[in-house]
Amino acid sequence: MSQYAYIPLLPLLGSLTAGLLGRLIGVRLSQLATILCMIGASLLAIQAFWQVAVQGGPVIHEVLFKWIISGDFAVNFAIYIDKITAVMLVVVAPIATLIHIYSIGYMEEDPHNPRFFSYLSLFTFAMLMLVLGDNFLQLFFGWEGVGLASYLLIGFWFKKESACNAAIKAFLVNRVGDFGFALGIFTIFMVFGTLDYAEVFQMAQAGQYPQTIDFIWGQVPTITAICLMLFIGAMGKSAQLGLHTWLPDAMEGPTPVSALIHAATMVTAGVFMVCRASPLFELSDTALAVVTLVGAGTAFMAATIGMVQNDIKKVIAYSTCSQLGYMFFGAGVSAYAASMFHLMTHAFFKALLFLGAGAVIMAMHHEQDMRKMGGLAKKIPITYTLMMVGTLALTGFPGLAGYFSKDAILESAYAAHTPTGMLAFTMGIMAAFMTTFYSFRLVFMTFHGTPHDQKAGADHGHGEDHGHAHAAAAHAAAAHDDHGHGGHGSHEVREPSWFVRFPNMVLAIGAVLAGWVGSPLVHEGWFGAAMPLAEGHDALANAHHVPFVVKWLPFGMFLAGLTLAWLLYVKNPGTPARIAARLSSLYNFLLNAWYFDKLYDKIFVQPAKCIGDGLWKTGDATIIDKYLVEGVGAAVLRIAQWFRGMQTGYIYHYAFAMLIGVMVLVTFYV
Repeated sequence: MSQYAYIPLLPLLGSLTAGLLGRLIGVRLSQLATILCMIGASLLAIQAFWQVAVQGGPVIHEVLFKWIISGDFAVNFAIYIDKITAVMLVVVAPIATLIHIYSIGYMEEDPHNPRFFSYLSLFTFAMLMLVLGDNFLQLFFGWEGVGLASYLLIGFWFKKESACNAAIKAFLVNRVGDFGFALGIFTIFMVFGTLDYAEVFQMAQAGQYPQTIDFIWGQVPTITAICLMLFIGAMGKSAQLGLHTWLPDAMEGPTPVSALIHAATMVTAGVFMVCRASPLFELSDTALAVVTLVGAGTAFMAATIGMVQNDIKKVIAYSTCSQLGYMFFGAGVSAYAASMFHLMTHAFFKALLFLGAGAVIMAMHHEQDMRKMGGLAKKIPITYTLMMVGTLALTGFPGLAGYFSKDAILESAYAAHTPTGMLAFTMGIMAAFMTTFYSFRLVFMTFHGTPHDQKAGADHGHGEDHGHAHAAAAHAAAAHDDHGHGGHGSHEVREPSWFVRFPNMVLAIGAVLAGWVGSPLVHEGWFGAAMPLAEGHDALANAHHVPFVVKWLPFGMFLAGLTLAWLLYVKNPGTPARIAARLSSLYNFLLNAWYFDKLYDKIFVQPAKCIGDGLWKTGDATIIDKYLVEGVGAAVLRIAQWFRGMQTGYIYHYAFAMLIGVMVLVTFYV
């Protein structure tokens, strides 16, 4: 077994150590065990990236053991490292390690530290297994593993009802997508007779498969059906339009969980899967068009919602959703390399923003409502500087990470010269403007102006359905229970510990340098045979030749968004409230996230509750309990009472009964 097999095994070892022996060895040794294992996995991941990606070495492929053998069906448990995997490894393992270190400071007062670190490492193990497999079944194993671990992490504070509800919601919404994903894998096996990547892609490229298959409504194109079912899984895992509703609620978990799930790991699994399965997607223009439209719609939708959110973590969560939309519509126009590039850069600056937000929340003693912040730049200048680096990287400031990768996707969408590509470019440009606006809105509301400890900020939610101020108060109370903190008004605002600041500093370096280091990814052919392109799918190659206006339009959107945010939240801080009052319908529409949750509640949740109530009250309580269980018992009791009444104790009664019996027998036989 080569050293690279230890990349996933070390996090598993750390998880088992902290989870099974945590009470025995204590908090510090549990933290030390998981972090040392993560550091070892990260060093091996960097070595694999250097060997395969930087030096251009051969693909590393090692079968660890035969996993399933059933007749002609055989599946390996393997380690497969090509350039796609190498990029994912160098993102997932090091960032997860930094999040482990950050968690020492953030979860310092939590009494369940070993369990938390065990869950973090378990999540990392599942994600690494997802990206390291050489077949679709191992991919599915890791896919479901991160779903399980995310459920455990989101609901870590299980005494909070909102955290439990968010964990269940994430689990159930992902099951919807995973059902489609499983159907896609079943179809791949049915069509190709194998789940091995190399064999499936080779047969698909050679046309060795039936062109159509029987589906619900009749004959459908084989590859299109497979790709769309796989993409449904990606929509759930990567929170795309329609299956995105779990992601903002996942903010109920501790902030390190938010960074781990929404930066480098779980939500990027869908993007990785589409890029890994690109040899299939390249054979279906219909599937690519669907990926493009869904990605563009998600980028636009999530950006509009992010503009009015007041919870600092939810703003960043919707930003993640929007940026994932960019990655998908980049893949939809066959610019897979640009999508992987943005996945890599996004992981650094989004993890930085989440962990920076966690530092703010710690400084404010677990207050998350930005309307109750303000003026923090002077009190926590290091956190402010790091958050500003992450914000500039996200918004595409020239020279920082997002500038290289997001612009590559936008230029590729324009260079595709297709209707869906142009629509994606247009919506992506609008989303770029909104991204800058809500990002600097967060910065200005949190770090600039005057403190708002006792009153709501400029755009206190007119007509807000959920009572955000009360929710914030409830969250503060829950945080007090979980962390031992009271309200922030009686505490000094100060920088968090070095365990919190150090990972943020490293991530800030990544947010600055990732674009320069990763720029070779978008060179044509860098990924080689891992992501072959069909003839005519040359959007990425043509992206270098788009008009000057197209190249600089994203920067124009950056300037426009920054200017508008400054005018509304620095220059004229009372204006947002007046705009919200005048446009109350639009404001409430965005504040309530396009009413997706209410729509799903009416279509799915309430009917399910009605069915459940009916099965419970009518089916279980009335039919089963009253008539079957209790009814049978009552009938037996009544019959027994009747027979008991016949036992009078008088001899002449028994003699009379015997006489009647004799008469019946004589009559019967005679």
